[in-house]
Amino acid sequence: MTDVLMIPMTTVDVEPEEGAPAPDRLIDGSPKFRTWNVEETDGGVYAGIWEATPGKWRIEYDEWEYCRILDGVSIITQDDGAALTVRAGDSFILRPGFKGSWEVVETTRKEYVIRL
Repeated sequence: MTDVLMIPMTTVDVEPEEGAPAPDRLIDGSPKFRTWNVEETDGGVYAGIWEATPGKWRIEYDEWEYCRILDGVSIITQDDGAALTVRAGDSFILRPGFKGSWEVVETTRKEYVIRL
């Protein structure tokens, strides 16, 4: 094993995992996900790239997630109605306890770092 202190955030050598929202969380459309997990540690830190096609579903977070939108447009709405529209270049954090919905308006790709 090679000790590497820096890992580029690229999908070149990583096979994507494919998925979709759980049926009981789906609100609209038929969104599909692709996730490239670039880094996973035993300490509960994950990093990679995630992509979703248009649709809307419920989300609930038990972990911290930092996101930076690379492409597309999405609307993230809290249960209290507060909404955030995110586009390429936008960064944000979703905290544990967040409940609401994620709506992909245009296919969205993001970099993420999750801490459990």
